[in-house]
Amino acid sequence: MSAPTKSTAAEEFRDRAAKQILMFDGGYGTAIQNRKLTEADYRGDLELSADQKGNNDLLSLTRPDVIRDIHTDYLDAGADMIETNSFSSTAIALADYACEHLVREVNLASAKVAREACDAAEAKDGKRRFVAGAIGPTNKTLSLSPDVNDPGFREVDFDQMKAVYREQCDALIEGGVDFLLIETIFDTLNAKVAAMAAAEAAQAAGREVPIMLSFTVTDMSGRNLSGHTVEAFWHAVRHVKPIAVGLNCSFGPETLRPYLTALSKAADTLILAYPNAGLPNDLGEYDQQPHETAERIGPWLDEKLVNIVGGCCGTTPGHIAAMAKVVAGREPRTIPTPEVRTRLAGLEPFTMAA
Repeated sequence: MSAPTKSTAAEEFRDRAAKQILMFDGGYGTAIQNRKLTEADYRGDLELSADQKGNNDLLSLTRPDVIRDIHTDYLDAGADMIETNSFSSTAIALADYACEHLVREVNLASAKVAREACDAAEAKDGKRRFVAGAIGPTNKTLSLSPDVNDPGFREVDFDQMKAVYREQCDALIEGGVDFLLIETIFDTLNAKVAAMAAAEAAQAAGREVPIMLSFTVTDMSGRNLSGHTVEAFWHAVRHVKPIAVGLNCSFGPETLRPYLTALSKAADTLILAYPNAGLPNDLGEYDQQPHETAERIGPWLDEKLVNIVGGCCGTTPGHIAAMAKVVAGREPRTIPTPEVRTRLAGLEPFTMAA
């Protein structure tokens, strides 16, 4: 008798997210800063022309032990899914440190170290953990001109941007990620290009690599930098059929709540949310303590707005552990049917006249 076939990552993820609220990880910048690394730690034995201190993604290549420890801390805190240390690992972003030629190596290393950490956690307790390949925004946008005197000017075009994202996606998939997470989306068009590159990369690799999308609100109007509300964003990207869509960064849990409510009503897929630990203080630091963040996601749970919860800027393994305790045993959001979404939006179904 043949052994049962193991479900795919996407199948198991959807199944578990329908039964319980899954935990994502938290911030990496603060965790790295707390290690007090020197420029030599960042650089390793690479021959690079620019100062590398602050190039956090490069650490996946030069100090994988540091990144593995951070992943492990989040997994031990209760994370079901972690993201790769590749938020700024595109040729555009790495050019700030004159190491754009290392895109493949950095992304591949980031995916491998995250995969190793998840596999080690699974070996301990038999529970599958998931790896999301992190694809952050670049400082070049397809929707906005950097020149106030020339609104039509763009630093990059569609094909250039797609090639940049495709290079990153190819390496992350090769490294073994389960999903590709296009996050902190401030330009909807950039996200659509990234999603296209992700789909093409998965097709080229010959395996299923679902996409996750996470929008960031830039002000209290609830819009991103390219002017989309969360509902408009969803309708602009729903054709890529993401396994999850959500919100990250922006604000703390209480301020993010109305925008999360709107997205939860509109989207027919899993909802992911990972807020900051409140707003930064005058020194740019985050003061919201783990128990405070955990308490403030309470209304999300009461209203059944989410399927996956984590943290962004200022959050630590302590925040994830505190939130994991709060979500334990709470019911996840149920994906609404088209009829329910219409009712929640306060709209009447459209019918053709006889």
